[in-house]
This record gives sequence, C-alpha cells and structure tokens, in this order.
Amino acid sequence: MQSTIVAIPSTHPGGLEAPLGAHFGHCDLYTLVKIAEGKVLEVTTLPNVPHQQGGCMAPVNHLAQNGVQVLIAGGMGMRPLMGFQQVGIQVLFGNGAQTVGAAVEGLLKGQLPQFSTDFTCGGGGGAH
Repeated sequence: MQSTIVAIPSTHPGGLEAPLGAHFGHCDLYTLVKIAEGKVLEVTTLPNVPHQQGGCMAPVNHLAQNGVQVLIAGGMGMRPLMGFQQVGIQVLFGNGAQTVGAAVEGLLKGQLPQFSTDFTCGGGGGAH
C-alpha cells in the first residue's frame, strides 16, 4: 500500500478541525496527513520554520525534508511555487476550504485543482 504525506498550513494547534493557515510560509504549523487508498491513516503536526532563514525556500525545504509529497495551499507567491516544483512537491489549491479536514476531503474527492500562477499572490504574508 503506497501512502502519501500531505501538508496543510494550519493555525495552532493543528489537526483536522484546525482552520487553514492563509499563507503557507507564515502559518503557525503544518498538519501532516498520511493518506492511502482514499483514507486518512495518520494525522500529525510539524512546526513551521522562521521565514528569515532561507527566505521563501526555508519552508519549502523543511517540508521536503520531512517527506511531504503534496501541499494544499490557499495562497503563496511565485518563488515558493517554483521551489515546490523543483523539489518534487505537488501543490494543490485549497479551493476555499476553511478547515484542514475540508481540504483533505476535497483532495480525497479529487476536487482540488493544481496550484497555478493564477492563484499566486505577491508574497510577503500580508492580508490576502
């Protein structure tokens, strides 16, 4: 059984009930959801890293180093999107999901589009 680790930017304390973090690089933490065969196997959290160390690529590399294969995001700039593509992490657009659980449900139902330049913002973590 092949499993996939999905990261979802979240507000504290994380988990399936947690609201989504609006901007992936400035979220409180990531909820990591291991899925296989259309089911959730495990839910854990991963603290975010300071944005200053390595700029936009710090969270990208942090997630890659922790085995993440898919990221669900509501917003990010062009540079990190390109960074995720370089490290082989697929980025999906959260499509308005309000909670981690809703985002995961959308993923399992095949309702989340591939994150494209149409969804990118100016970056910087301001109110989007």
